[in-house]
Amino acid sequence: QVQLVESGGGLVQAGGSLRLACAASGRTVSTYTMAWFRQAPGKEREFVAHITRNGGSTSYADSVKGRFTISRDNAKNTVYLQMNSLKPEDTAVYFCASKDPLMMQYAYWGQGTQVTVSS
Repeated sequence: QVQLVESGGGLVQAGGSLRLACAASGRTVSTYTMAWFRQAPGKEREFVAHITRNGGSTSYADSVKGRFTISRDNAKNTVYLQMNSLKPEDTAVYFCASKDPLMMQYAYWGQGTQVTVSS
């Protein structure tokens, strides 16, 4: 089993930055694909970014490309999401997820951390 705990959310003004962290425990996730998703009020959960096990490949939703950066520190069993140039439409609960790279679905999810961007 893998437990994921997000941190770093908060309230920030438009144009500001936040850095989210997701700490994994229970087992190492160094071989797992890690990702961030978000869910805004009244909307479905959406993909934000993902990173492969060695960090060699990343992908981003078009809405955050060029503003957000996903990274990981396998020695710390932690994945990060650096969010710059934040917009009010980035307001959401942000979730960390992980999966075995051979699986289609993300099997492990954190509880989420709230990000609120004021205009």
